Amino acid sequence: MFHILVVEDNANTRKLMEAVLTQHGYEPILARDGVEALEVLDRKHVDLIVLDIMMPRMDGYEFTQTLRESGCELPILMVTAKEKPADKHRGFQIGTDDYMVKPVDEEEMCLRIAALLRRSKIVNEHRLTVGGTVLDYDALSVATPEGSFTLPNKEFMLLFKLLSYPGKIFTRRQLMDELWDMESESDERTVDVHINRLRDHFRASPDFEIVTVRGLGYKAVKKA
Repeated sequence: MFHILVVEDNANTRKLMEAVLTQHGYEPILARDGVEALEVLDRKHVDLIVLDIMMPRMDGYEFTQTLRESGCELPILMVTAKEKPADKHRGFQIGTDDYMVKPVDEEEMCLRIAALLRRSKIVNEHRLTVGGTVLDYDALSVATPEGSFTLPNKEFMLLFKLLSYPGKIFTRRQLMDELWDMESESDERTVDVHINRLRDHFRASPDFEIVTVRGLGYKAVKKA
């Protein structure tokens, strides 16, 4: 079960988020502000943070900056009443992973949380081996018996995702939500472009191929 830290100074909002997260199978942990949230992180395991901005003692911006400067890469979803573009830009600049404006759609919030958790799993699994092919996430590199090379970020993440779940079908929408920002103006055809580039790179691979599942999406299939 994933542990979600909710940092929110409004008691009613905290209770609502607690109920929604519990209903969706998460284990919510509650904090009233950034100071209390830092204390929680010292004591408990947390997989993701849902974070308000306007709070006493330590606001969401300061809290996020403190985490990122300390090297903490936990995914953060800012949920706030501050809706000006400048507020959103500041949030992303200091290290938040996603941003929603209150009042939030509860179902959308949970979908975003799920996408951030999946993306985080990809990041945390740093190395993947499929036959004679080795993917190194930190270097965005692929090593094969013929040599090593580096892929562009999105191509690498797309390949890593597919090979992490061989045989599993992913829709274009799923891949967009996980590997591209929610606010991205790219459409689902972007996935097709990246898939075609990967096929060009690995057409002769003896270890795997990327298969189109008509009407659904794509999957990676191991050959060995």
